[in-house]
Amino acid sequence: MRSFLPLFLAIGQVAAQLPLPQPPFMPQNASAGAVPSAGGIPNPQWSSLLGNLLYFYEAQRSGKLPTTNRVKWRNDSALTDGRDLKLDLTGGYYDAGDYIKCTFPLSATVMSICWGATDFGKGYDLANQSPYLDDMLRWSLNWLIKAHPSNNTLIVQIADTNSTDAYWGGDQNIPGPRLSYQINSTSPGTDAAAGAAAAFAACSNLYANRVFSNSYSGPATLQNATFAATLLQHAQELYNFATSASKVVYQQSVPEAGIAYPSSGYGDELTIAALFLSLALNSTSLYQQAEAYYSQYDLGNYRGVFNWDSKAPGLPVLFAQIAHANPTFGNISNWQTAAESYFDGVVYGGGEGYSTRGGLLYYPDDSDEASLNPALNAAMLLNRYVPLASTQQRKQDYYNYAKSQLDYTLGKNPMSMPYIVGANPNSPQNPHSAMASGGNDINDINNSPPHEAYVPYGAVVGGPDKYDRFFDIRADWPETEPALDYNAPMLTLAAMHVLNDTSDPFYTSLQAGTYQKPAGLPCDAAYTDGCGGPQLSQAGQIALGVIIGLAGVGIFSLVGWWGWLSWRGNYDLCH
Repeated sequence: MRSFLPLFLAIGQVAAQLPLPQPPFMPQNASAGAVPSAGGIPNPQWSSLLGNLLYFYEAQRSGKLPTTNRVKWRNDSALTDGRDLKLDLTGGYYDAGDYIKCTFPLSATVMSICWGATDFGKGYDLANQSPYLDDMLRWSLNWLIKAHPSNNTLIVQIADTNSTDAYWGGDQNIPGPRLSYQINSTSPGTDAAAGAAAAFAACSNLYANRVFSNSYSGPATLQNATFAATLLQHAQELYNFATSASKVVYQQSVPEAGIAYPSSGYGDELTIAALFLSLALNSTSLYQQAEAYYSQYDLGNYRGVFNWDSKAPGLPVLFAQIAHANPTFGNISNWQTAAESYFDGVVYGGGEGYSTRGGLLYYPDDSDEASLNPALNAAMLLNRYVPLASTQQRKQDYYNYAKSQLDYTLGKNPMSMPYIVGANPNSPQNPHSAMASGGNDINDINNSPPHEAYVPYGAVVGGPDKYDRFFDIRADWPETEPALDYNAPMLTLAAMHVLNDTSDPFYTSLQAGTYQKPAGLPCDAAYTDGCGGPQLSQAGQIALGVIIGLAGVGIFSLVGWWGWLSWRGNYDLCH
């Protein structure tokens, strides 16, 4: 087992993080989100949103909290993590509304944020949020370093999913024991190892100030050669582990990990890890290896979502970015064709997703579990690709479509609901968060307590159903639960708008009371009461009976109309 003591000393002595602002940035009351700003660049409202999105991660911290902690309702927690393996695995982040820590989605989250901060990093600088970005990334990466205690070992989960799901309470009484789950040479996990390698490599590129091209603003001002080298070392070791061990999805070795975050394959993780490493090491051979994976695993025919599990839609964009930066690596036009084949399906139709009546990009099954995340990830990828698009028309159309998804999330939707906690008076009031709720009754979490005790500012929630309905019910985790990966694309989009947008986020036009809770109840994995559709009043039932008696054929149109109003969920447990 490799000793990391000299490495941690080096981090502490040389790779010091940016000093945090004094006084610290603190989120404003939600009422401030209904007050238009004077505009300009950087726009104050976009800057505030970017700060809130980072603040959410601070609210999700596990372990011994630093003296700089801004979330006063949080406490030190889970201070014995790793003890079962005689390792220090304290720290990191709780994944979502409960208390598990999961490496696979965390790696995807960190990779996405570092990629975005490489492209649009000057937005963080302009908003004075780069120190908080640095703080957030180091809290993630230093835990991932702990989770990689030897070349061929990676801790993939802390705590049993079922036991944490059964606990609804504060951070000081989290039940134990909290078991540690790992992959290693005899029980490998290609996807988890390659995914962590991609995160380390992407963040190494950010801290080393490696740029794609002058088509982007450039990285946030985090340059630190020592930290970048440390991250690159872990990336290389994990990539070697992923490619040398037997190829299996990680839940095959660790079935417990498949309860919350099962992986659908490992070809996309191998490809994206090789790509980020090709940029980090200036390696044509790694780029060609990524091309071989892309072909071997038939990733070019994937038309689904980009998320913590599926990275395929982002691959042509990254291929194109690296080829643009290093023309000797590959032919950029091939990757423009691949990227535009996918994006045209999203923007012009023909892909696997469709638009809801309210205009949200929706993918059957994937969006059922968290409707906003696929749409925001598509918007993030579209904005990243715009500078490389082959025609001016595509540049404009891709940008406009991405903005429509962002605007929807920020309140331009049938609910007039900005889906970011604390952003506006109409924001969700009941996020599914055991930490923030202040309750302790697992059997009645909607009323324990009746009003959320704390505000997890900046949390992006799961979002509405396929009929654009949002019920703001705490127990309805598919709609109201926040998660680490939900905030990642929004961070990149907000940083881009800090750079380029003089106008405010859409929610500043929404005054208190514009959100009206829809009638009835949801129909999803958390609630089945509404699965029969909205119920007519007694008078409505009588009227419908009269209509049926007078014109039997008319019932078919009524059924069609009423069927649209009903909603049916097909949710799988994810968080």
